[in-house]
Amino acid sequence: MDRKQFLQNSLILGGAAMLPVNSVFAAGVSENGIDKLVDKDGNFIQQALPYSEDFLEPKMDAETMKLHYTFHHGGAVKAANSDLRKIREALDSNSLETVDFWTKKLAFHFSSHVLHSIYWTNLTNKLNSPSGELQKRIEKNFGSYDNLKTYIEATSKNIDGNGWGILGYQPYADSLTILQCENHEKLTQWGVIPILVIDVWEHAYYLKYKNKRADFVDAIFDLINWDNVAQRLDIALRLTK
Repeated sequence: MDRKQFLQNSLILGGAAMLPVNSVFAAGVSENGIDKLVDKDGNFIQQALPYSEDFLEPKMDAETMKLHYTFHHGGAVKAANSDLRKIREALDSNSLETVDFWTKKLAFHFSSHVLHSIYWTNLTNKLNSPSGELQKRIEKNFGSYDNLKTYIEATSKNIDGNGWGILGYQPYADSLTILQCENHEKLTQWGVIPILVIDVWEHAYYLKYKNKRADFVDAIFDLINWDNVAQRLDIALRLTK
């Protein structure tokens, strides 16, 4: 097998193929419409917001929501589709010197699509708190909800540059874990399934909170939809057992 054949067989060339069988998104296609990240042809698609742009006022303003969803998330979806086309073109023309570049771009843009798709469903305008299996695992892995909150807040506030604070399920250790993710794809752990994400790219908060990332992270805890987080954990547990 030559290099081109190897790349054609092993590179991820279609959006549908990028969703591993044990991915929370695979189940989300049927269980939660906004997690449907690709269409029947494997092209990346952006689902509609699950609420109106002013739904999270006053903690998150409508103008930021519109710009964030339309231009930043939407831009990542368009760019990921472009990356896929470039990879296909490179393979078809045997221009393999460009494959590495577009594969890196695809990792960046598709990861943005994944995390933003979780982000919108992680938010609500009704105060709630962890319960059930989620609460049990928080207490087991972090000692208490307050410990988890302190941990993920510090992680999110102290990211160098842009990125995300992430609470995920690590199936290899059967535990919850906190990640400090730079950009959309750096400093992650293999196998972790994100169930709660906090976007601390400046575009997520700059209009309302200016440069005060810490204030935004503090405020967003009043918007977290713990029922959605719990649902994502339940799906992750079913898919990895």
